[in-house]
Amino acid sequence: MEPTYRDRAVYLPAPETLVVADLHIGRDEASNLELRVGEHGDLTARFERLLAQFSPNEVVVAGDFLHSFSTLPRGVLETVRELKAACRQTGARLVVTPGNHDAMLGEVWDGPTESEHWVGDWVVCHGHEEPTADADGYIVGHDHPAIDIEGQRRPCYLTGDGVYGDSDLLMLPAFTRLAGGVEVNAMYARHFDSPLVETTRPLRPVVRDPDADETLTFPPLDEFRRLL
Repeated sequence: MEPTYRDRAVYLPAPETLVVADLHIGRDEASNLELRVGEHGDLTARFERLLAQFSPNEVVVAGDFLHSFSTLPRGVLETVRELKAACRQTGARLVVTPGNHDAMLGEVWDGPTESEHWVGDWVVCHGHEEPTADADGYIVGHDHPAIDIEGQRRPCYLTGDGVYGDSDLLMLPAFTRLAGGVEVNAMYARHFDSPLVETTRPLRPVVRDPDADETLTFPPLDEFRRLL
């Protein structure tokens, strides 16, 4: 699998699949902010740009499609409808793997829903609980990883071999930009919420720099800590 990292998402070319995680639709309206910060426009515009760039056959949401556990804040239905329409217009199949925030998913989503979705030899799931499928690798979200580089926090991917037993792991940053991210610079496996992170020794942070149009891969976390 040779992933392409773009805008907090990952594209897998062989199965022509785009994966995003942690959209947390409705986080804007559920917050205590007096002024809304444009969640709907940001999510839908970036999502549509990714579809236009990659023309995937399938888009998989790796959990936490929604934010609120018990309500549907204003604007959630509109955002979900636009994301579905964008996929329909490009011919992409949209699949949602529920996360721990998705208690209300059935109220807004009637499409494909699988707790563990196979993409080639890999399984996409949210990552908040141990998977039942035995796969070569897992693509997850949940922890919202970010790294601090010279005092600036940046969303990052984490990727490594043999992170969950003998299986590989690719953890995505939150797609919503309203999530500040959890700084992983000094984190060990016990600090992650996902049970799939059994070791940080091979986990490499990957940062996409859109301004320079570069994807930067850093040393594994155990080595990265010593460099700080």
